[in-house]
Amino acid sequence: MHYPTIDPIIFSFGPVAIRWYGLAYLAAFGCAWWLGQRRADPAGWTHQQVSDLVFYGALGAVLGGRVGYVLFYGFERLLTDPLWLIRFWDGGMSFHGGLLGALAALWWFGRASGRGFFQMTDFAAPLVPTGLGFGRLGNFANMELPGRATDSIFGMIYPCGADTIRRIDPLCTGQWEEFARHPSPLYQAFAEGLVLFLIVWLYTAKPRPTGGASGVFLVGYGCMRFSTEFAREPDAHLGFIAFDWLTMGQLLSLPMVAFGIFLIWWASTRMAEKS
Repeated sequence: MHYPTIDPIIFSFGPVAIRWYGLAYLAAFGCAWWLGQRRADPAGWTHQQVSDLVFYGALGAVLGGRVGYVLFYGFERLLTDPLWLIRFWDGGMSFHGGLLGALAALWWFGRASGRGFFQMTDFAAPLVPTGLGFGRLGNFANMELPGRATDSIFGMIYPCGADTIRRIDPLCTGQWEEFARHPSPLYQAFAEGLVLFLIVWLYTAKPRPTGGASGVFLVGYGCMRFSTEFAREPDAHLGFIAFDWLTMGQLLSLPMVAFGIFLIWWASTRMAEKS
């Protein structure tokens, strides 16, 4: 199966172009807003507060995602070209950086609205996975995050002309590579988007102790990101971080899992003490 040729630009008006990746972000934030509105009344939130939450969370995610990518995946380039940090149009976003940025925004908004930090993160946790899924679909449309070589029936043959392929396979000079790769963005869209959404959404369908939903999200995302990284080709300029198999994405996911387990334990302990 050959990788489908998808024009990253849906349509354009002169210098203004509408891209699949940008549409994926709009879909992510729109879906988070819609899901939040469905949960607003039972959770004691006004619809305006949900809209504000999504706005500040989106702003924090975009800014944090860019800063995180530059620090985690391109620090050496930053040292030689500091202005690269603000050149968003060059591409490059990190989920882990986006998470930190969103958490900072939620903390700030929580202080302004009189809610505790974990009240904010528990409400936001089930709203995030669908956005992650849309983001990975945007990666797929952009022919980003190619997978490792595989003989699986799910493998796709990538074109040599793709920027991501030229960086990791400079010997690829024909029209197509001579082997198939895992379509890792689709794996991650399924795991981080659909599966994680179902887990967190169903877990939060009834009242849970404060911090529990946040912990389930962190453990779920960390485990799924760690496992799907085995199908994803590590970044060409980083390679494996350690042990000839550990990637940066896996390394950054480990503290998420550890802190998530702690949060679940802490939340269940507090609930037991109150009962």
